Amino acid sequence: MMRFVTTPTLVLILAVTAGCGEETPTEQIGIIWQDEFEGPAGQLPDTEKWRFDVGTDWGNLQLEYDTNRATNVSLDGEGHLAITARVEDYQGQAYTSGRIKTKDLFQQTYGRFEARIKLPVGQGIWPAFWMLGSDIGEVGWPECGEIDIMEFLGQDPRSIYGSIHGPGHAGNNAITQRHQIAQGGFQFGFHVFGVEWNATSITWDIDGFIFHTVSSDDLSGGARWVYDHPFFILLNVAVGGRWPGSPDETTEFPQTMLVDWVRVHGVLP
Repeated sequence: MMRFVTTPTLVLILAVTAGCGEETPTEQIGIIWQDEFEGPAGQLPDTEKWRFDVGTDWGNLQLEYDTNRATNVSLDGEGHLAITARVEDYQGQAYTSGRIKTKDLFQQTYGRFEARIKLPVGQGIWPAFWMLGSDIGEVGWPECGEIDIMEFLGQDPRSIYGSIHGPGHAGNNAITQRHQIAQGGFQFGFHVFGVEWNATSITWDIDGFIFHTVSSDDLSGGARWVYDHPFFILLNVAVGGRWPGSPDETTEFPQTMLVDWVRVHGVLP
């Protein structure tokens, strides 16, 4: 599998040599999309890069109402995006939080997708950095495909999950791998979560350590590989839901996911 350079000041040059010593034009691999979240505290995310998903549940019995307010999603003035879950009655829900996406603004087929993130913690807190197929409006889920670059359950602060959901491998049948660190927890510092995605495989890594790979050959039992078209990016902090369960008396609020940057590497135009 091709390994992409993740340092933005470097460019990987790929040269393919044809017969008789002739060379085809080189492809330059570099950052094709990014957000470094620079700006004053309280500013909403860049509207040329992100849109809000406003609403609740999203099919997972989540308990938060995701808003487009700066109290839930905004820059912190120190180079981070803050997505904050709060206890408050809002639109019939007991919690608020935020969910943003690049849909209709940026979508990409293949490359390296990565983000540097510090995670929130607590029973029922469910942050994620993930992607959905851009054709979801036409074909629905899971036909569009879903790539979960990083999911985290706040009650299990030493573990992260990387998964794909698609036809024949969605929901409880998703292809998933858990990665656990030996000590501490993901709430104590920033980590880089990434995937490298090509036509036949997806590979997950954390801080450069590969912990999961799925290829089209791994699918069986009628499952179909639908990871061959543009996907868009999402960032969110859910509260409750089928998988994490509800917050309890041990859960402290507010809880904030801090995102230092998001970068996508691919073939430069």
